[in-house]
Amino acid sequence: MLRPVLHSKIHRATVTAALPNYVGSITIDAELLDAIGLRVNDKVLVANCRSGARLETYVFRGEPGSGAIELNGAAAHRFEPGDHVIIMHFAMMDDAEYTVHKPRVAIMNEDNTIAETILYDPDA
Repeated sequence: MLRPVLHSKIHRATVTAALPNYVGSITIDAELLDAIGLRVNDKVLVANCRSGARLETYVFRGEPGSGAIELNGAAAHRFEPGDHVIIMHFAMMDDAEYTVHKPRVAIMNEDNTIAETILYDPDA
């Protein structure tokens, strides 16, 4: 049986732009994607720490080193620049995959640089 489990997470990134007239998705700095194993077109759940709003969308690759966390299209109406967000990516895993997988989490600084990268241990 496959179950959706946390693959990776960006914790408390700061929204840099909300662009309602842009093609929908979330644009994320390429360096952040690489740091936690997210890919272009991966489906993510984005939670707004200010309002509690949550939405699902897909990932666009942002300019490396830009710190970009941009909500695009309809999603832009639920987020504002300066909001803190949690970006979660889930993957379908069987029990064997789950037992060895450790989700990679980037804990962010205010300027969208990584303060710390940790691994969640399912056995902890």
